Amino acid sequence: MGSKTTFLRVGILLVLGAAGVVGLLLFLGRGSIRNGEEFESYFDESVEGLTVGSPVKYRGVALGQVTEIGLVSAAYGYREQGQFAPNSFGLVLVRFIIDPSRMGDVPDLETAVRLGLRVRLATQGITGLTYLELDFVNPAQFAAMQVPWQPTYPYVPSMPSTFQQVQNAAQTLLAKLDQVDLVGISGSLQRLLDDLHGELTQGDAHVALAATAELAGTLRDNVKAADLPALAADLRTTLGAVRNAADGPATRDLLANGDRAADRLADAAARLPALIAQIDQTVRRVNSSVADVRADLAPILRDAQTTVANLRDASETLRRYPAGTLLGGPPPRKGGENQ
Repeated sequence: MGSKTTFLRVGILLVLGAAGVVGLLLFLGRGSIRNGEEFESYFDESVEGLTVGSPVKYRGVALGQVTEIGLVSAAYGYREQGQFAPNSFGLVLVRFIIDPSRMGDVPDLETAVRLGLRVRLATQGITGLTYLELDFVNPAQFAAMQVPWQPTYPYVPSMPSTFQQVQNAAQTLLAKLDQVDLVGISGSLQRLLDDLHGELTQGDAHVALAATAELAGTLRDNVKAADLPALAADLRTTLGAVRNAADGPATRDLLANGDRAADRLADAAARLPALIAQIDQTVRRVNSSVADVRADLAPILRDAQTTVANLRDASETLRRYPAGTLLGGPPPRKGGENQ
């Protein structure tokens, strides 16, 4: 009786387990895509966490799922002639299917790839589940990988995942740091610090700092000796006196006299053109009178010149022949002609 009860319980448990497995399979397979277009891509990184059935999304919208994961070397490594396809080592083959009804009106695959369509590995939130993400990126920054084999399904180029990009950047930075001579830099820095310490303690910089401190002390003493508060008070007093003088009656009288003098000068300047015209007329009249006098004096002067010439000749004759001039006889001829 007890054995029958045990068998019954075991049978019930097996039926319930089978029903649970069937329900789980139905639950997991309810979102599967049976009719769709299949693509493939190649990844040069680890696809840890990506499994068959993982979703394929475009900016968070599920479009399909992963159907196959393998190695490129197994699928395209050897050809019929025994030639090994290059660039197949380390590449992971991932094939996935996409439901066209969920994509809508999109360009053909060649145009989309030229515009920057790429697929990459992405991690879903904090769960760590990996899926494929389609997105459009800069095609110049993430160039499409050229493959020497003929893909079985339409080929969508891949791009490094965010983690892989960070890892590559870190490796590049470490490689550059390895090329830096840190020991030499530290030695140069230590020598620089030593030189700086020497300059500040006993070099030119020390002398300059001491001179600056001495100059500051001298300036402080001069400021104290100058009695700036008293000087400021005197300056305020002087400014007050100047202000009072400017506002005083003497200043106002001086300004009034200056205005009157300016007015008189303006009147004189206004009468100046008429005075200049009168002077000009007077000068012209004087010039005319001088011309008339000059015309009257010209004959008199000529007669005077003739008279002077005659007197000069008479005086010369008198000087040479005074007897002939007084007695009237002619002067003797030269050479004894008149004996």
